[in-house]
Amino acid sequence: MEMLDVLIFALNDMLGPNGFAIAAGGIVLLLTVLFLVPMAASGRRDPLNKLRAEVEKANLASGGRKATLREKKSSSEKLNKYAQFLEPQDEAELGEMRKKLLAAGYTSRDAVRYFYLAQFGGAVAGLVLGLAYFFLILSPEETTTKQLLMYILGPLVVGYMAPKYWLNKRSEQRKAEIESGFPDALDMMLVCVEAGQSMDQSIVRVAGELEAAYPALAQEFAIVSHEMKAGKDKTTVLNDMAGRCDVQDISSFVTVLNQSQTFGTPISDALRVYASEMRDKRVMRAEEKANKLPTKMTLTTMMLTVPPLLIILVGPSAVGITRMNDLGSEVGVEE
Repeated sequence: MEMLDVLIFALNDMLGPNGFAIAAGGIVLLLTVLFLVPMAASGRRDPLNKLRAEVEKANLASGGRKATLREKKSSSEKLNKYAQFLEPQDEAELGEMRKKLLAAGYTSRDAVRYFYLAQFGGAVAGLVLGLAYFFLILSPEETTTKQLLMYILGPLVVGYMAPKYWLNKRSEQRKAEIESGFPDALDMMLVCVEAGQSMDQSIVRVAGELEAAYPALAQEFAIVSHEMKAGKDKTTVLNDMAGRCDVQDISSFVTVLNQSQTFGTPISDALRVYASEMRDKRVMRAEEKANKLPTKMTLTTMMLTVPPLLIILVGPSAVGITRMNDLGSEVGVEE
C-alpha cells in the first residue's frame, strides 16, 4: 500500500488531482489499441471470402452479377477480422465455451465471438461509467485510494462478468424447462410410434406440438429432425443432442434409443418403459420440492409470526408496568 500511495501521489503531482484515474484510463485505452489493431491487421483472410471476391470480379467483368452473391458482408465476415481477438486460441477452451453457449440455446456459429465481444464491450462500458461517475459526481479530492479503485475498477469487473452470469442463468433455466417438458414429449412420442409413425416422423410431430409449451425442448427436437433430413447418422445426431442439452434425462434417453437400435428391440417398448420411469421421476421431483417447503418456510414463519405474537402477549404487560412506574414516580414527587 505504501508503494501504491507513493505512485498515486506522484501521478497526482504530475497530472493534477485526478492523475491516477487519468493514468489508469490511458493505460487501458493504450492496451486496447495495441491489442486490437495488430490482431485486426494480421487476421487471416477467409478463403471463402477470397473466392467470393474473385467470383464477383468475374461477374462484373462479364457484365452481370449472380443472385447468390451478396453485395454486403455478413456479420460473420465482419467479425472474422477480429477472430483472433474474439475467440480463444486454445481448442479445448473454444470447445468448452461453445458447449456452454449451446446449453444456453445459442446455436449460431458466431455465438462465441459475440459472447467475447459482449464481455469486452461490457468491460469498456463499465470503465467509462466508473470514470464518469468518479469525475462528475464524486469529489476526487475527498476520495481515498480504496474508493478510487472501487469506483473505477468495480464497474469494469461487473461489466466483464455480466455476460457470464447471464449465460449461466439462461443455461439453468433452459435445463429446468427441458427437464419439465421431457416426460410429456416422451408420452407424445410413444403415441406417435404406436400409431405407426417412424421415429423421424414422431420427432418432427413432437417438435411442432411442444413449441408453444416448451420452446427449448421443441428447438432441440427440431434441430434433430433437420440433421436427420440432411443425412446425418441418427446415433451421432442423438449424441449431439445430449451434448447440447447437458441434461441427465436426455443422455439416458439417447442411450436407450442407441441400445434399442443396436440390439434390434422395438422402439415402442423402450419408449414405454422409459416414459413410465420419467413420469415417476417427475412425481418424485415434485414430492422432493414439497418436502423441502416446510423447512424453507420455518424461518419465514418464525419471523412473521413470533414478533406479532410477542407484541400481543407482552405488549399490555409492558404498558401496564410503564404506567405503574409513572404513577409511583408522581406519588413520590407529591410526597
